[in-house]
Parts: sequence; C-alpha cells; structure tokens
Amino acid sequence: MKKKVISAVLGAVMALSMGTVAMAEDTPVTLVYAEVNPLDTIVGQTATAFKEKVEELSEGSITIDIQASGVLGSENDVLDTMLGGGGTIDMSRISAFALTSYGGQKSMLLSLPYTFVSREHFWNFADSDLAQEFLLEPQENGTGVRGLFYGEEGFRHFFTVKEVSSMEDLSGMKLRVSNDPVMNGLVESLGASPTVVSFGELYSALQTGVVDGAEQPIANYKSNAFQEVAPNLILDGHTLGAIQVIITDEAWDELSENQQNILMEAGKYASEFNREISESAENEVLEQLKADGINVVEVDDVTPWQEAVADVIEENTKGMEDLYQQILDLQ
Repeated sequence: MKKKVISAVLGAVMALSMGTVAMAEDTPVTLVYAEVNPLDTIVGQTATAFKEKVEELSEGSITIDIQASGVLGSENDVLDTMLGGGGTIDMSRISAFALTSYGGQKSMLLSLPYTFVSREHFWNFADSDLAQEFLLEPQENGTGVRGLFYGEEGFRHFFTVKEVSSMEDLSGMKLRVSNDPVMNGLVESLGASPTVVSFGELYSALQTGVVDGAEQPIANYKSNAFQEVAPNLILDGHTLGAIQVIITDEAWDELSENQQNILMEAGKYASEFNREISESAENEVLEQLKADGINVVEVDDVTPWQEAVADVIEENTKGMEDLYQQILDLQ
C-alpha cells in the first residue's frame, strides 16, 4: 500500500514538474501592439483587457507593449510596417475595412454601409463560422498577417464644423476619408467630396478648413477631442465599426504552441469584454456630449441614406454576392 501511495505521489510530482518545465521553456517575448486611438476609448480598453489577460495566463512569458494614440502611425502606416517585416510592430487593432488592400478582400463586406442593422447582428456574424474564414483570409493569401479575434467600436457617424440637420446638408462638403474605396463611394453618394487626410492630421485639418467634416465612432470622436473643432454630430450610423486584432506571421511563428494558445484564449476574453462594454460606453459618451452642448442630430429614418448608397453596395459586392447575403441573413 505504501509503495502505491509513494508511486502516486511521485507521479503527481513528476507531472507537476513537467508542467513547470513546459512553462519554463517558453522564451520570454515582448509583442509591440499598435493602437491608433487613446486607451480610454472602447478599442483602447479592449487592448488593455487583452494585455492583462495575456500576461496573466502566460505568467510573464509574454508581455504586450501597447503603443496607443497613434504614436506608431495611422492604420495604413501600421499595416505597411507589419507587412514590411523587421518585427518593429507585432500586433495591431485595425478596422476590418483597412485590410481590403492587404489580402483581406472579404473584410470589405463588413464596412459596406448599413450592412449591420444592430450590434446583435454583428455579434451573430462574429460568433459564426464565417468570422474565422474572414480572420484567416490575409494569412491564407500570403500577406503575412493573421486575425486573432473580432470586436467593434460602435456605429460610425458623420461630424462637421458647420451645423447639419439632414443628409442633404452634407452635399458639397469636404469630408475626410482614409482613401478607402467604400468610404470614397459613400461620401460621393451623399454629394460630398472625399478628401484624404491621415488620422493624425485630422484635428488640424478640421481646425484650418482643409476638411469640413469626417466620420468616426462616438467614443473615438470624443477621445480625440474632435468636438472642439467640429461640434456637430449626425447619428446616421452608416457603418458598425468592426475591428480585428491581428498579428504578423513572423511574430506568431516565434511563439511556442503554448504561447499561441494563450493569445487565442486571451483573444476570446478580450472579444467578450469588448462586447460587454461597447454599447454602455458609447451611450455614456453620447450623453456627455449632449450635456456639453454638442449639436447631436438623431436620424429617425435611414431609408434615404440607404437608397443613396445602393450603388456603392452593388459595386463592392460583385463576385461576393452570396457571401454578402450570408452576412445579411445573420441579422
């Protein structure tokens, strides 16, 4: 009996030791994570939640170094750096549509105007088999990055320097875009002029009259202090800001299998965290903006907006009509 007990104890000790050795064998690594927006935004808070969970689960073998507020450049700048190699940026939170020119053609469907009718509709997509297909498309196309998880930063709305009360008021305005074909088409369909300005220069562009307005989710609008120079917000909700957190293949391949699993587990946690805070955080910011005297215009009927951009949807779903319909059917 004593021998059996001793054997069981030794077996447990060996198993524990093997687990400890496996963890110890993970080479410590620091992953640089780029975020265009400040840490107090929905996406900034999501980044922090991801960082904390990764570092907890890895017991310090993985450190996430968040570089926020656009210090590493715009989303396109970040993507160019990540795809260029060299390892200076390992991870980033990017808008799904930003991947369109980087091997993520399917992700463009997520940014088409009025695709998602509600947050629930988006999360139905994010929880579906389609989501994984979209996340891995850039990596499968040999681009050099892969998606880890989805989130969202709220519906995107137009904000302007001059007061607006309807869609017609946007006609003739110079509205900032990031040279995205969908956004270019959307702005043109509203009778406005798409004007390319980097995100880091947008505040001064609004201040100096280079552009008359732009569009962002509500939380980003306030955190970047755009209300100081463009105090008019029209809640058209043309796009739900679908986001992905991506990592370079170069960084991914240097991780152990255990570390890769930790990133995926932390990604699930951060995605759920994002889902829980997004709507309440957005509503809180909106109420604060109203209290501060920002001119907030509700859009009771988006039908005219949808009709105005119908050609944009048709043009950008060519060859992917069935896939787009699958997304619409998830509402």
